[in-house]
Amino acid sequence: METRANHVWVGAVTLLLLALLAAFFVWLVQLGGADQKQYDIFFPQSVGGLANGSDVTFQGVLAGQVDKIELWPQDPSFVRVRVSLDEQIPILQGTTASISASFTGVSTVSLGGAVKGAPPITEPGPEGVPVIPATPGGLGEILASAPLLLERVATLTDRLTRLLSDENQASITGILANTDRMSAELADMGPDLRAALTELKGTLAQSTRTLNAFEGTLHTTDTLLGEEGTGLARELRATLQSASAAATALEATMNDARPAAREITQTTLPAANATLQELRRTSEALRVLSERLESQGAGSLIGGGKLPDYKP
Repeated sequence: METRANHVWVGAVTLLLLALLAAFFVWLVQLGGADQKQYDIFFPQSVGGLANGSDVTFQGVLAGQVDKIELWPQDPSFVRVRVSLDEQIPILQGTTASISASFTGVSTVSLGGAVKGAPPITEPGPEGVPVIPATPGGLGEILASAPLLLERVATLTDRLTRLLSDENQASITGILANTDRMSAELADMGPDLRAALTELKGTLAQSTRTLNAFEGTLHTTDTLLGEEGTGLARELRATLQSASAAATALEATMNDARPAAREITQTTLPAANATLQELRRTSEALRVLSERLESQGAGSLIGGGKLPDYKP
C-alpha cells in the first residue's frame, strides 16, 4: 500500500514537471513572437518550393518566416501565405512581396520596394491582418512564361528546319559559288578599277578647277554689274525716254497726215485711176494702128482695102 502511494506521487510530480516544461516552452514561443507582426500575401501564381518555415527576407536581410500556406477559400486562384516579420522591419506603403525560386527547389519570400517617409501598412485585410501586395518574381515570371517560350522555340526550330531544307541548301550553295566567282572577277578587274578610279580622280580635279573658274567669272560679273550697272541703267533709261519721245512725234505726224491721206484716197486716186484707163485705151489703139501699118502699109491709113487681081 505504501509502495503504491509512492508511485502515485512520483507520477503526479512527473506530470507537473512536464506541464511546467510545456508552459515554459509556450512562454518562450510567445516571448519570441511578442516582437513579431503577421502579414498576409496573396500570390496569383504558383508558390512551388515554398513551405512552412521558409525564410522571408527584406532586401536580402532575414526578416521572418512563413507561418502558413493555403488556397484562399474566397478565391482559389490565389494562394494565401501568412508570414511573421520582426517589428523592426519597415513594412511601409510601396513594399511588395515576390517568390525567389531557385533550381534547387528551395524558395523564399522576398520583400522590397519600401519608400522612405511613406506610412506603414497597418490596415487589416480580409483575414484580419495587413496585406503586402504580391508581384511576380524574376524566376517565377520565367517559369510562368515557360510554355510560351517553349512554343516559340518550337516554332523557330520548325522554321529553321524548313529554311535549311535540301533545296534551300542547294540554293545557298549556288549563291555562295556565284559570290565566290564574282569576288574572283572583281579581283581580276583590280587594275582596271584602279585605273578607272585614277581617271575619276583626275576628272573630279578638273571639275573642281572648272567650278573655281566659273565662280571667279561669276564674281567678276557681279563686280562689273556692281560698278558699271548704274551707268548702263542710266543710259538705257535715257534711250528709252528718247524712243518714247520719237514715238510720240511719229504719232503726231500720223495724226497730221490723216486728212491728206483721206483726200488722196477719196479724190486723187479715183482721178488717177480714170487717167490710167484712158492711157490704156490710147495705148491699145496705137498698138492696133502700128500693126496695121506693118501689115498693110501707109495706104491703109488713107483709103480702103486693096482689091484682089481680076482673073477672066
